[in-house]
Amino acid sequence: MNKGFSEDFLWGGALSACQAEGAYNEDEKTLTIPEVMKFNPKNDRKVTKQIQINMEMIKEAKNDPDTIKYPKRRGIDFYHTYKEDLALFAEMGFKVFRYSIAWARVFPNGNDKKPNEKALEFYDNVIDECLKYNMKPLITISHFDMPIVLIEKYGGWYNRELIDLYLRYCEVIFSRYRGKVNYWVTFNEINMSVKAGAKTLGILNEGQSNYEEMLFQGLHHQFVAAAKATKLAHKIDANNKIGSMVAYFTTYPYTCKPEDAMAMQNDDQMKNLFFLDILNKGNYPYYSKTYFERNNIELKIEAGDLEIIKEYTADFVGMSYYNSMISSNDGEQLELTAGNVHSVYKNPHLPSNEWGWQIDPVGLRYTLNHVYDRYNKPIFILENSSGFIDKLNDDFSVNDPYRIDFLKKHIEQMKLAIEDGVAVIGYTMWGPIDMISSSTSEMTKRYGFIYVDQDDYGNGSKKRYKKDSFYWYQNLIKTNGREL
Repeated sequence: MNKGFSEDFLWGGALSACQAEGAYNEDEKTLTIPEVMKFNPKNDRKVTKQIQINMEMIKEAKNDPDTIKYPKRRGIDFYHTYKEDLALFAEMGFKVFRYSIAWARVFPNGNDKKPNEKALEFYDNVIDECLKYNMKPLITISHFDMPIVLIEKYGGWYNRELIDLYLRYCEVIFSRYRGKVNYWVTFNEINMSVKAGAKTLGILNEGQSNYEEMLFQGLHHQFVAAAKATKLAHKIDANNKIGSMVAYFTTYPYTCKPEDAMAMQNDDQMKNLFFLDILNKGNYPYYSKTYFERNNIELKIEAGDLEIIKEYTADFVGMSYYNSMISSNDGEQLELTAGNVHSVYKNPHLPSNEWGWQIDPVGLRYTLNHVYDRYNKPIFILENSSGFIDKLNDDFSVNDPYRIDFLKKHIEQMKLAIEDGVAVIGYTMWGPIDMISSSTSEMTKRYGFIYVDQDDYGNGSKKRYKKDSFYWYQNLIKTNGREL
């Protein structure tokens, strides 16, 4: 029986280029979907609203250099502060740092004859800085930052040509960082595509009658690309470990009625397991074929696609875990609350943060057991945390016991799952330094152990300050989870 975290357990944190980097127009980089998403301060926090991106919005944004209206263009300036920020992560004792490479930096025009050397030099520096502190770099190849040029020229992942463009990008970074990076994630939270097709697939909703079919077609191309990338990664470096990733939407039946249990099963299948089954088992599951038939979805699958998907499955299961939900056969009378990427039915037994996301630590243990039982592969928790409102005190301290409480309870449940027998290999807490929120594009929603003095409109000194949680996580890593 496992009694706790292994000595080689990978503690760390995770950021994305599109929320942290800034420098949106420096060194030849071109625009991405997050950089054309406007900040709307009037959004109702308790309702999750999807921003529908269309070509007209893209054209408007391309002619507007504003960084207040488009906050992800400025991020937290990690492009210039990475040394300072990584030093702070190293001070906490990070064993691993998860970060993403911006495709639109490496290939600014999508189909450039040569990769952008200036971009690669930046990522060289970030990776070398990690290695200087003995932090293992874990690289996400595509993290919600679809290049606009790939939408304009190809129509996003609906076009099969993106498979080869993606693999060319992969070959560049796999070769460049051979021997330096051994942990990779093909696509961040790939299951977000059905709800957020623009930022994950670059497929815009312009009122097409077959839009859902287009999304699943784009997903098929990503499944093929992920398998081929796994093959390529192993060929370039046998030590490479390449993982899948979903945002796990843990769900429970609203009542013990069999109909609610069936609703739960259906939600789990098409929100979570469909993606993991293909990436980790290598098969389109039976229930997805039934779903396609019932919804008149017909995929164009070329010869060899299913074979490559079957042969080159992921080495580990990556997942984010933020909140759970409930499923009901008849939800008309149930109250909605916000959640990761979409609103969910409110569970009366759980508390919520200021944005309505429900807090469910036990759900993490439940999910880890559920996933490990199904795939029997190592699990890497790539994101886990919660957004909170922080106050910077006059002495530049930040007292955040609520963050410590949230993380402590989730890590306790992760430890119990390991004692259950689940193979969890690492934990990269989401947002160890405050950055622009993915869902709301605000700065007020803070996740970090490190406070960034910047408000929703870009005002502030941009200086970094350690919160109380910084020292708590530092001690947790130092004691390998023994002192929570």
